[in-house]
Amino acid sequence: MVNEIKKRTIAILGSTGSIGTQTLQVVEEHPDKFEVYAITANTRVNELIQQARKFMPEAVVIADESKYQQLKEALADLPIKVYGGYESICQIVESKPIDIVVTAMVGFSGLRPTINAIKAGKAIALANKETMVVAGEMINALAIEHRTPILPVDSEHSAIFQCLAGEMQNKVEKLILTASGGPFRTFTKEQLEHVTRQQALKHPNWSMGAKITIDSASMMNKGFEVMEAKWLFGVGAEDIEVVVHPQSVIHSMVQFADGAIKAQLGTPDMRLPIMYALTYPTRLTSSFERIDWNTLKELTFEKPNLELFPNLRHAYTALAEGGNIPCVVNAANEICVAAFLEERIKFTDMPKLIERAMEKATYILKPTLEDYLETDKEIREMVTTWI
Repeated sequence: MVNEIKKRTIAILGSTGSIGTQTLQVVEEHPDKFEVYAITANTRVNELIQQARKFMPEAVVIADESKYQQLKEALADLPIKVYGGYESICQIVESKPIDIVVTAMVGFSGLRPTINAIKAGKAIALANKETMVVAGEMINALAIEHRTPILPVDSEHSAIFQCLAGEMQNKVEKLILTASGGPFRTFTKEQLEHVTRQQALKHPNWSMGAKITIDSASMMNKGFEVMEAKWLFGVGAEDIEVVVHPQSVIHSMVQFADGAIKAQLGTPDMRLPIMYALTYPTRLTSSFERIDWNTLKELTFEKPNLELFPNLRHAYTALAEGGNIPCVVNAANEICVAAFLEERIKFTDMPKLIERAMEKATYILKPTLEDYLETDKEIREMVTTWI
């Protein structure tokens, strides 16, 4: 018997990015199951206009206020409410008709809208991992207080979430996060010194936005996923293992107390975990590509190289130190990635600058939201001056 789900009204924060556009593809696949209430973007006003005309949401928000007038004029013939500015994004998530908020904004900017959505009792389809990296303990406490489900969209956390279904009474021994290894998995230290922006943006398996693609190449993305997993699943860092799996077919695994391991497999297609988060606990039929077992020749695994990719080690260190140090790592990394994309620093400069920021930061054991905001501002300014 197939479970039926009632039509769900969604808001998509970051609708013009990789996750946002794929969420809209899921909506297109099942127009009878989803209604788009609000879409937001940072600066991509032309893409936002096209999406608004196609999906006819109730509201559209552009964070970049200099693009507000263009957006308003382009949609003037339609009954769509148009807003500008970051504060409008923070407010739109509280709208009463919204059932679930897809947090697909990039970086630290996703924190405040996510907090507001939780306080408003909205289910969260979490694609903005930085929210949990920076303030996981706070987000968990708010989710419990407001009885708000947080449904992971990252393929690795979605995989763990699926592996844990029906296992809540059974002791988990270890979470095993798989990593593709990125485009530089087989490079030497010397080769890494000379990699280019173009090389780093060519991920071997996944189609993602620029920021997350660079994070994947540097293994920072996997470090963030370790931090996120701690808060999503309530395990210690010592119980989270990273395994490099170049084929990206096994999205992650859970090892139980008896030694049994459950794995979730699928094609490297982000629409699958997006749809699962939007429809949980129901699985909808999809037209997405299936694994062809006749052509899949091998599944291989290896240990991550922490000497070549120290960002993963930095993440474990930040998790051990706690307090505002994960926030420090995130802020430093965002500045480093932007500088690398602008070709102002080398690929190998990024982990060095992040480590320096961790050493220089003012440590706060029990940070408040204001502390996180101040730490983020302080570290961004600090790393910017170094660059």
